[in-house]
Amino acid sequence: MIQPSLFLRRAVQADAIFSGVSGVLLTFGAGEFAPLLNLPEALLRATGLFVIAYAALVGWLGTRQSMPKALVVIVIAGNAAWTLASIALLLSAAVNPNLLGEAAIAMQAIAVGALAELQYIGLRRSNSALAV
Repeated sequence: MIQPSLFLRRAVQADAIFSGVSGVLLTFGAGEFAPLLNLPEALLRATGLFVIAYAALVGWLGTRQSMPKALVVIVIAGNAAWTLASIALLLSAAVNPNLLGEAAIAMQAIAVGALAELQYIGLRRSNSALAV
């Protein structure tokens, strides 16, 4: 367990808010976003549902007085992996988004990568909790 720095707590909370809003928009707006971005509706909806569940976990984590260090590391690694997977998606032939779709994928990849970096900085500023 660690005693999270205020910086880490805010970075985790920002992740929960960003993810929650994104998840709701993707889940309930998949039908509208799919033709606008030229991305599969099923991909957008499934991504949204996953992100809602992730936001709930990260939101819970952001409320803890002490945080399991392993879970914080998993969140950071997950955000880094999401960023890389988003870039890989753009470079693959799995989807064929239009320019707006490419921009949307790139912007969320940058945002998630920035959150991972902020969380990493916050983790480094945190203190290990004393074993009780």
